[in-house]
Amino acid sequence: MTSLRLIIRCLRILTLTALAFTLATCTTRPGLLDQIDTLGTLRVATVNSAMTYYLDAGGPTGFEYDLARDFADQLGLRLKVMVLPDRQAVLDAVASGRAHIGAGLAVSDERRERVRFTPAYNESKLEAVYRVHQKKPKSLSDLSGQLILPPDTALADWLKRNHPELDFKIDDQANTEELMDRVASGDLDVTIANADIVAMNQRYYPNLRVAFDLPTVRQRLAWAFTPGRPDGRDDALYNEAIAFLEKTKADGRMRILRDRYFGHIERLGFVGGQEFARQVDARLDKWRAYFKRAAKEYSLDWRLLAAIGYQESHWDKDAVSPTTVRGIMMLTQAAASEVDVTNRRDPQQSIDGGARYFIQMLERLPNEIKPPDRAWFALAAYNIGYGHVMDARRLLKARKRDPNLWVNLRDALPWLTQERYLSGTKYGYARGLEAAAYVGNIRAYYDILLWMTDDKTKATKPAALDEEESEAGAQTPTPPDISIDSPAF
Repeated sequence: MTSLRLIIRCLRILTLTALAFTLATCTTRPGLLDQIDTLGTLRVATVNSAMTYYLDAGGPTGFEYDLARDFADQLGLRLKVMVLPDRQAVLDAVASGRAHIGAGLAVSDERRERVRFTPAYNESKLEAVYRVHQKKPKSLSDLSGQLILPPDTALADWLKRNHPELDFKIDDQANTEELMDRVASGDLDVTIANADIVAMNQRYYPNLRVAFDLPTVRQRLAWAFTPGRPDGRDDALYNEAIAFLEKTKADGRMRILRDRYFGHIERLGFVGGQEFARQVDARLDKWRAYFKRAAKEYSLDWRLLAAIGYQESHWDKDAVSPTTVRGIMMLTQAAASEVDVTNRRDPQQSIDGGARYFIQMLERLPNEIKPPDRAWFALAAYNIGYGHVMDARRLLKARKRDPNLWVNLRDALPWLTQERYLSGTKYGYARGLEAAAYVGNIRAYYDILLWMTDDKTKATKPAALDEEESEAGAQTPTPPDISIDSPAF
């Protein structure tokens, strides 16, 4: 009897187990978009770079960041950006499902084996870049034995497949911008890069030249997704993304974003003493009283404030950048709110706000940073954000260089664009080379204003000499004040 009861009980357990299994297999797992809707968060993986995502003084920015944010907003989701060390890690995150989208990836046949891509939303030619006065390469064969590329590029896959005879190397520790910096300095003969990146870098490295472009290949950028399930239930997010990208191209939003980040709009910079003197006569008198009043209130030299205003806007009260900073002092909306500016186009508010924001940067700096270097550190923070300046100081400390000298910081700012240094930073990629040029330009303008103004005799020496003397403790020679857009994380 006991044995019979045991057998019946086992049969019941088996029956219930089978029923549970049947019910489980009849319940369809929700599709990817349904899962995302439930979580309320869209996870987008990308790398830290000028082409994709980085932090600047106004917060998160970058072409791919803005595009992904627009998509998340359309879906009513929060955006979570997963910043990964390289594009291989981005592919891994998408293929494994850790990320819903991989952004800023070039399409290649090898990558298609792991993920599926949307139709390309941008195509750019690839250009071979060399240094002026060097022998100009004329074809790919001229690059053999000299060419170095960054890791995890679709171009490397394409070259291996289509030009197996070409001898080139991969530098696992470098990104594209670092390689172009090395070409400009003469440490490297040649590299190949996206035309947008080349154009951005040529603004800061005038000795970079394009030797030729690769006519049979284009860098095609797209978003990457998991391959999807056979039942098609993962297609909803993929199809939504395709529709979004097509709409973004059709309504002009894609063009606006490209112009914001890659448009070849003339960068405000040093235009020569003669042109600057002309602008002093034509425009400065309108705002001189505002600069002097703000400088007196905050114990600053009014000519330094005026130099900042000229670098930012050429003293144009209606100036607006592609990234929507505006006014004479070109304040971001966040910075304007921080210093109680309600109308960034009002000249008095803008100048007063710029002075207060500069003072904030100046007062936040560690006490060990002494004048005149302290002002140059504050200018760099005004341009790219306080956190990035602190990152550059951390990198200097780690290399046993004095982090309180401007000459050393000027060396370190470009490191914020280079892959090999990013693991030692807290805030990641920044336009470090641009910040170095920004400070150099303002110092040049300030020096000229000291010379041109009636009270110039009060200065015991030109501002440019202050830098030379502050550099006495430098450990290595410094490059010229030329800058580049750059990233890190």
